[in-house]
Amino acid sequence: MNPKSPLRRTLRIVAAGWVGLAIAAARAKPESGATSVDDLRARIDAIVAQPRFSGALWGVKIASLETGRTLFEHHADRRLSPASNTKLYTAALALDRLGSEYRIVTPIFGTAKPDAAGELKGDLIISGRGDPSWKSRGGKKDFWATFEPFVAELAKAGVRHVTGDIVADATWFRSLPNGAGWTADDLMDDYGAEISAISLEDNFADLRIVPAARPGLPGEFKLLQPLTGLVLDNRTVTAPAGTKSHFDRRRIFGENIVHLFGEMPVGGADETIDVTVPRPASWFAVALKEALARRGIRVDGQARSLRWPDPAAVGPHSVKLGEIASPPLRELILALMKPSQNLETDLIFAHLGELSRAPDASAQQTSEESAVVQLQSFLRRSGLPADDVRFEEGSGLSRNNLTTANATVALLKFMTTHRAAADFIASLPIAGVDGTLRKHMKGTPAEGNVQAKTGGLRYANSLSGYVTSAAGEKLVFSLMLNRNVAPPDHTTREELDDIAVMLARFAGRTQAP
Repeated sequence: MNPKSPLRRTLRIVAAGWVGLAIAAARAKPESGATSVDDLRARIDAIVAQPRFSGALWGVKIASLETGRTLFEHHADRRLSPASNTKLYTAALALDRLGSEYRIVTPIFGTAKPDAAGELKGDLIISGRGDPSWKSRGGKKDFWATFEPFVAELAKAGVRHVTGDIVADATWFRSLPNGAGWTADDLMDDYGAEISAISLEDNFADLRIVPAARPGLPGEFKLLQPLTGLVLDNRTVTAPAGTKSHFDRRRIFGENIVHLFGEMPVGGADETIDVTVPRPASWFAVALKEALARRGIRVDGQARSLRWPDPAAVGPHSVKLGEIASPPLRELILALMKPSQNLETDLIFAHLGELSRAPDASAQQTSEESAVVQLQSFLRRSGLPADDVRFEEGSGLSRNNLTTANATVALLKFMTTHRAAADFIASLPIAGVDGTLRKHMKGTPAEGNVQAKTGGLRYANSLSGYVTSAAGEKLVFSLMLNRNVAPPDHTTREELDDIAVMLARFAGRTQAP
């Protein structure tokens, strides 16, 4: 690991035993915060009891990690939608079941062994296992760098010419391309990209929009990633200078045509929107074939893909040619938790499900259903309130996932003493610093102090994690607010942030039992 990497820096913070968080909390003026537990309770009560929340549902639990005492609770046993707080459970399950050093290994097969001249008389098969790391977005490598490990493995195996097809075999996941409980609208956005055991660039492409030279002409578009197979139906228009830009894109599920609507002003700045790519394994296969050609490995056949319920391409006579290993799980968890990346969470959740599929499980049991079984087993085995948790998928995009503030606080407490505690805590966004909290709570004692997972769906918001009080006491909390319609000058996220800041300002201490 690069000693200058963000992951290394984050792990140092955790390994220092919360020192950095305590220093940040100590900047708070004691007189500005509650000075006793009773005072704190009264202040939080005043927030959740406001008349404007009469149509909403709160679930709150705040406890001390040092004394075990509960500082505040309000309907902590109420099952609510956690949104992306679901990822806390998926990350904990993965680290517990697999360990921080685990790597997802993708085997490469041929239907025959290459001969002395390097000719593989048959198909080349990539047998996907859900590796979420095949992407260039957000890093400094270009699109084609993703395929270099595959080229290197095939060169090491002596492959110079493939007479058959490139087959991206995604059948290891027994799942639909959408998660349980998702809505049709989700499939339009990057957060609802298709789930596939072979994924590329998080299964969405970036579309750059440029205004035309004069009003009335269509805008100009460019897909920043190649070979997606998407077809653009451009219905946009360049508007007069000063017009406010607005865009919409629609892709009918199952089709590859993206319908683009909207307008942007002449002379306006370029804009970029995301478009999801259907059948991402097909995109991978086409791109791999091109990458091999660029490196002198000829493929005579087609690029094609398979997904459940297709039969797997790998058979008893297939020959293993190599394998590709993902980064360690600690890095995969960090990459999905900080930005709250849904697809990467779903891939790890489905991977867990297939690894633990029971021998007597129904052939119709999906990968995520199998993972839910494992989650329940993990919760019960760890002495956590499994009956409070009713999930059907792992990222939190489902509107049917339910849990309680009690269960989430119990999980967070448990993970502070887990063998993977440092990696779990390091994956959480830090208020005012990074991830989904980078713009939140700046200029408050929560900045650089609160480490918590956010969650947001329409009418469902959550914030759960850790904070060090102004008195130096380590606290754990779970805040969930459902069915709230925020006023125009406020957001539901701000309601949760306000309570987190209040905890960072808390100058009192709980008493040991």
